[in-house]
Amino acid sequence: MTAVAVLRLPLAVDLSGFVKLLQRMQVPHRVSEEAGEQVLWVPASISEDVRSLYERFPAGDPDQQLDIPVAPTLQRPGFVEQLRHSKATAFVLLLSLIVGVVTLLGENLETMRWLTFLDFRVVGEYIHFTPLADSLAAGQWWRLVTPMLIHFGILHLAMNGMWYWELGRRIESRQGSINLIGLTLLFSLVSNYAQFFFSGPTLFGGLSGVLYGLLGHCWIFQLLSPNPAYRLPRGVLVMMLVWLLLCLSGLVSMIGFGEIANAAHVGGLLIGCFTGLLGGLYNRRKLAV
Repeated sequence: MTAVAVLRLPLAVDLSGFVKLLQRMQVPHRVSEEAGEQVLWVPASISEDVRSLYERFPAGDPDQQLDIPVAPTLQRPGFVEQLRHSKATAFVLLLSLIVGVVTLLGENLETMRWLTFLDFRVVGEYIHFTPLADSLAAGQWWRLVTPMLIHFGILHLAMNGMWYWELGRRIESRQGSINLIGLTLLFSLVSNYAQFFFSGPTLFGGLSGVLYGLLGHCWIFQLLSPNPAYRLPRGVLVMMLVWLLLCLSGLVSMIGFGEIANAAHVGGLLIGCFTGLLGGLYNRRKLAV
């Protein structure tokens, strides 16, 4: 979708009323500041209509009394319809579920050892880890990403699965299945390595590092190139960031939630913010062409 500059106005002009009118009519738009002017960008296909609308109602429609057609409210699609458009999201969740069953949610160590970041063997009451370099030399490159599929308990799997479904579908709907899979693997790689780097040889797993990557991606992308798909409720963003801070403080572990992969969370969030920055800038420039 090509966007064009439909209005260029001095900064002193109040566009807030007109912008609210566009929002009420669900018209895609973006306002930027360039060379001391505020610029309104809209899709080229409706630029003339928006320009005419501004000529009639430059202050917007604060009283909502104008006879302007409002886009109808779309009914939320059912689960089957959502699934049809979220194949990559569902695929990752299905893999996580299968791994959960095969590993007995972390209880079957013999099966789980094939998916952990470091291979290991149990000798008595001790776990002996194989150096990562040895595993990679043996061609076991999948270990860099597969820990995201391992979960320790039904609550761990359910919570991570719910958030991946919510965030993954947003990215898949806007950037496609291939990009979602690519971002998921990248976030898993970075968060897993961050956890290994800071904690050393330990058993860890779960989608939470990937989730913070998806969160950071949507968050920064939306700031730079707004789109309804990435518009996260403010409460969701605040809740996940507060949870991250609580985990970092050690309070969550103290009250019985077990060891938290804090480095994976922070690593995932940082790489997600970075990809969101790159994607948002690229998309913003593409719309401005």
